Amino acid sequence: MRRIAIVGSGGSGKSTFAKKLSNQINIDLYHLDSLLWLPGWVPVTKEQQVAIQQRIVKEDTWIVDGNYNSTLDIRLNEADTIIFLDISRFVCLYRILKRYVLNRNRDREDMAGGCPEQLSWQFLKWIFHYPENKRPHLLKKLQVHSLNKEVIILKSRRDVERFLRHVS
Repeated sequence: MRRIAIVGSGGSGKSTFAKKLSNQINIDLYHLDSLLWLPGWVPVTKEQQVAIQQRIVKEDTWIVDGNYNSTLDIRLNEADTIIFLDISRFVCLYRILKRYVLNRNRDREDMAGGCPEQLSWQFLKWIFHYPENKRPHLLKKLQVHSLNKEVIILKSRRDVERFLRHVS
């Protein structure tokens, strides 16, 4: 594992998992949320998204966490390991609500500065419908990529903890 893409629904724990994994195996971590947003929740252009990710994946080692489906292939094509946090929608919704309550109006370390924690019905609906709307498409991509790289699907907090205990 030298080039790792971490994907999953909002609230699945991608950033927390990525940080723990990065610390354990000493590989640089890139949170897409911190790279693809400007202060005030202004997104960088699509061209900038592509350029930023193309620069990262040229490095010898990296961990990138985030979805951004329109540029997902950039990461999946160059990763040697893809980790999908396939966590229950109800756990994800709980975590998002908890995160909002705990961090309301504060910046998170895995987000760009000037982007305080926020919550919207649109985001909650996206998480709730992720298993039907996004997961099948992602699983198809993972099946294609599993031919030439390691694909790991973690379905629970217990799976995540077990994986982190055994990785070095």
